[in-house]
Amino acid sequence: DLSARIPAEGRDEVAVLARSFNEAADRIEKLVEAHKTLLANVSHELRSPLARLRLGIEMLPGARDPALAAELARNLAELDQLVEEVLLTSRLEHVAGLERSERVDLLALAAEEGARADAAVSGRPMDVVGDPRLLRRLVRNLLDNAGRHGAPPVEVEVGQEAGGVVRLEVRDAGRALAGLSAEERAALFEPFRRAPGAPEAAGSWGLGLSLVRRIAERHGGHAWCEARADGGARFVVELPDATPAYAGTMRA
Repeated sequence: DLSARIPAEGRDEVAVLARSFNEAADRIEKLVEAHKTLLANVSHELRSPLARLRLGIEMLPGARDPALAAELARNLAELDQLVEEVLLTSRLEHVAGLERSERVDLLALAAEEGARADAAVSGRPMDVVGDPRLLRRLVRNLLDNAGRHGAPPVEVEVGQEAGGVVRLEVRDAGRALAGLSAEERAALFEPFRRAPGAPEAAGSWGLGLSLVRRIAERHGGHAWCEARADGGARFVVELPDATPAYAGTMRA
């Protein structure tokens, strides 16, 4: 808690130490806040040149190399997604709690995102309480991760565990998690983490899984991944069920 301060009274050594601590804490708090603000502003400003670049590519003469244009468009799309995720990360750091809180049918939301990503969705309707935009981002990031680092078929399942827990699973047939220890799998949810031994050209896991974990924790849940017995990957998010008592807690 960078806003914590120590009461500094008197003129003895303890009071001097307390004032020194408060001054140091104040400087650190301002530095961290300035860093967050700079990150958010830079990310916001990047959107304008990206939009101009995309428009410029679309207006190139018809004789352009289609393969080159497609590659440029793909790279711009990746940059645009990264900027959006940096902005969302910054907002989650600045805002405590949830900006919106309502009942969300997780199966219906997963079905919409699954149709976009050509993933099979199954399960039962389950309500959770939270911000629908953040929950949609959570599901979309898991599907995007499966498409980028996994292999088809991609399957999504929504169900219920004991104790009022809603479980979301995204499975794929890739071997991205094969051979990774529990610690290495947990580290994949850190920003821009690279899989051990992965070449530079393969890229990192970006901010997608980091946001999945942040969003899950912001909703009172947690996220993890594991290798399946058949060699595929399973990413799991568990969230509290939308019981009346939990819904009241979220509103508070």
